[in-house]
This record gives sequence, C-alpha cells and structure tokens, in this order.
Amino acid sequence: MLRTLAIRDFVIVDTLELEFSSGFSVLTGETGAGKSILIDALTLALGGRGDASMVRESAAKADVSAEFAINTNLADWLEANDFSDPDQQLILRRTIDNAGRSKAWINGITATASQLREIGDLLVDIHGQHAHQSLLKTEAQRSLLDMQGGLEEQVREVGLRYKAWRNLSKQREEFETNAKNVLQERERLEWQVGELDKLQIKPGEWEDITQEHSRLAHAASLLEGAQEASTLISESDHPVLSQLTAVQHKLQKLLDYDAALKPVIEALDSACINLQETTYALNDYLSRTELDPARLRKVESRVEAIHTTARRFHVAPEKLHEEFAILSAQLQQLSNASDMDALKAQEEKSRLSYLQVAQKLSKARTKVAKELGSAVTAAMQDLSMGGGSFSIALHASEPATYGLEQIEFLVAGHAGVQARPLAKVASGGELARISLAISVITSGATATPTLIFDEVDSGIGGGVAEVVGRLLKRLGQDRQVLCVTHLPQVASQANQHFQVSKASHKGKTTSQIEALDNKQRVEEIARMLGGIEITATTRKHARELLAS
Repeated sequence: MLRTLAIRDFVIVDTLELEFSSGFSVLTGETGAGKSILIDALTLALGGRGDASMVRESAAKADVSAEFAINTNLADWLEANDFSDPDQQLILRRTIDNAGRSKAWINGITATASQLREIGDLLVDIHGQHAHQSLLKTEAQRSLLDMQGGLEEQVREVGLRYKAWRNLSKQREEFETNAKNVLQERERLEWQVGELDKLQIKPGEWEDITQEHSRLAHAASLLEGAQEASTLISESDHPVLSQLTAVQHKLQKLLDYDAALKPVIEALDSACINLQETTYALNDYLSRTELDPARLRKVESRVEAIHTTARRFHVAPEKLHEEFAILSAQLQQLSNASDMDALKAQEEKSRLSYLQVAQKLSKARTKVAKELGSAVTAAMQDLSMGGGSFSIALHASEPATYGLEQIEFLVAGHAGVQARPLAKVASGGELARISLAISVITSGATATPTLIFDEVDSGIGGGVAEVVGRLLKRLGQDRQVLCVTHLPQVASQANQHFQVSKASHKGKTTSQIEALDNKQRVEEIARMLGGIEITATTRKHARELLAS
C-alpha cells in the first residue's frame, strides 16, 4: 500500500508531500489543474520513462519519493535483491535533472530503473484514461485474458518451445538448400569454440583478474602510502596521535575550571581511539601486502590473452564465457544437423513438444474466457447496459509464439443484438463502461496492493457514474484504490478526497494538492455538480451524494 508520496520540482509542482490511507481515494479539480501529474510522478518513482521536460522550469532537477507498506512478497524481493531495510520500510526514489539524466534508489541504495519497474509491478497497477483504446488491439486482449487467468508462465513456455521448434525448422531448411554452407559454418564454429576452449575463461574471471592486476601493479604505491600514513599517525618525530593525546591531557587539567570542555575532551578521546585503531589496521595491511613481480607478470600475461581473444571475437572481455556457451550450443545444433534424418526427428519432437504446451494453454484460455465473459456481462447490467453481453472468442490460427488461437472480445450492447468485435462498438460511452468493468474485474484477480484509475470513467455520467463509484469503493474494501475523476458521483463514494488546484505567483504557475475535510468535500462536490457558481441547491445535492 502506498503510504506517502513526496514530489519536488516536478512539472508544475514546487514541493508536495501527501499521506495516503487504505480504501478508496479520489483526486479531483478543475481541468488542467494537474490531476494526472500525481500519477505521472508516481509512475516515474516506479521506474517509468522520464525526461528533462518533467523538471519544473528554472529548477535543477525533479525529485520523487514514494513510501510503501511491506508485505511478504515485497520482503522476499527486497532480500533477494539486497535492498532489505532493518526498519521494514520500502522507499523508492527517482530524480531527473534538467539534462535528462536519471538516478534511482531503493531504500537509499542505488538501483536501476528496471529494478524499480520490477518491484513496481508488485506494488501498483495503473489503469490509464486511454486504457479502453489499448483494449481494441488483439495483443492487449490476449495479454489481459492471460493475466486474468494467471497464464503468463504457460505463455512464456509456449513461446520458448515455439522458438526452439522454428530454429530447428530453419536449420533443416538451410541444410536442405545449402549443405555446403552448413559444413563451412560448422568448421568455423569448431575453430572458434576450440580457441575459446584453450583460453578456459571462467565466469567473472575478467572482473577478478583486472582488480588483482590493479592491486599488484600499484603495490609499491599502496605500501608507500600506507607506511607514510602510519608514520604520520604514530611513528614520526611529532606523531599526530601523540600531539592529540597531549592536547587531550592539557584540556583535562582545565576541566575543573569549566565543565563546558567535557564534550570537547570526549570528542578528543574518541579521536585518539579511532587513530589508534587506524594504526593497527594500517600495520595489519602492511603485514599482508607485499610486492610480487612474478605474480604480476603472470596476471599481465593472462589479461593480455583474454583481451586479445576478446578483440578477435569482437566482444567485451567479460562476455567471453557467455560467447563460448553460445558458440558451443550453435556448434552442437549444427553437428546434429549434419544428419538429416536425425535433424528431422529432432524437429518433429520439438513440434510435438510445442503442441503439447500450446494445447494445454488453449484449454486454460477457454475456461478463463468463459469466466471473464460471465463476470463482465454481469457488471454490464449495472452500467446501464441491461440485456447486454460480453464474450471472448478463441479463433484457431496457425501456430505462433503466443499459441494456437487469436483472442477477440465480443460485445452485444443489449438483448437481441448479435455480438460484435469490441473494436466495432460504435458508442464511446459503451466502450468506456465496458473497459471500466473489465479493469475492475481483472484488477480484483491480481495481488497488487494498490490500484490506480486515471480518468477511466470518462464518457460516463448520470446514474452509471454512481454505480462506477460503488464499484470502485467495493474494490477499495480489499485493497488501496486511487482514482482521478471528474465525476461527483464517483468522488462522493471515496474514503479520502484530494483536491488539485493551480495557483500563480510572480508569473509562475504551480499545482497544489490538499486533503479535504468534510466541509471542504461538500464545496468540491458542489463545484463538480454546478461549475463555477456554487448555490445552496448544489451544496444540498452534494451533501446528499456524500450521505448516500
């Protein structure tokens, strides 16, 4: 669950810190006030793409921090990736400077944007205001169905087996059309694998040996520097430690005259202890470090051999072991390809292996499609689409990396009408309502603790908006839900209400967000109902909405 979000110099936000609670929260405000800026800032903290345009004008950098509550899945991920915190907290931070350079941290430890995205998938699920547009695409429909059924791992396995099958098919075709080239390729691979095999490079060896080379090459300087430091501290004519001790003793005698010197004496005492420990550490270092010309020559020879081979193979030295594995695998496959009958048998075995997992995926998709169709159909009845229905068709297709079928969402707006592809639904309002129903239902099937809906209720109004509000509030009973909305019927259902506004000062426009109390909520709901002119009638209507 998202606890706090701190933003500084982001787009038109100067500085802002918000605290969030569980349940259903909404953000409202005038058009153009910057309601979606909050979502954009959170997206950045979760590893989203950022650029210099996000930095507030005249500022050096934008800075976004988000704190989340930790559950078991998050704790396991943090421990596995060395980001654990003894206080059991999770803080994500991201900065972007005005040159577009980005930095990221997880619990104060430097991280990559990809790591932020990885943990972000466990934290937040964002449904954008144009989500219904992506649902018109076949790929998005297939992805949503697979996510709803938890079939991602099966899809990945189908893709891997399809690629393995197609690679073998390609090898067989190439062998049939150009056996001579296959033989030449195998000879080339044999030479390359042989060269790398003679090198016998191990994973991580390049990093280890370059570090050792640096240490050995600078051993004399290291010894000289350590000895000089040790001498200055404790062995020179006027060692620092002795001088510091003398100062301590002198001030100790003056302590009886002024007790205010006690913190100074204690600090000097600590400094003397630290210097003494530093002397012990330097002496230990000097006893363990020595010049080793023979080992240096051996390491230099190894570094040169690895570097020369890497240059010959046009790869980075640290990638040589990986290159050896790739070329060995290619050689093995090509060696098997020398026997046409064996290659055909291997290709057929791979095809059957693919069909086995693909057919299992098809069966699982059929079950999930029926369940999701029924759930969305039920939701449509509450969204002013009585008698309407939603179904998911699985059309058989040629084997592909995603399986044996194309997915198509079908919709009938009301009873007695033939279901048509979602992409051909004429009414934008119907499309928005169906999209929202799908979003709420599929979100309920995920374990993500925080769900964000960014104006997904556009195109909806009247009584339908009230139903949408109740849907989101019900969803908020099980997890944290944040919604950017322009509908008073939705906003009135929230447990927590934030208002976004713009202000101008000395020619600069900034966006501000504040949590509303009950009285302020009445005013904001009234504004949403009646526009600029707020009347007693709109206030009364606002109170009725909040009380319902």
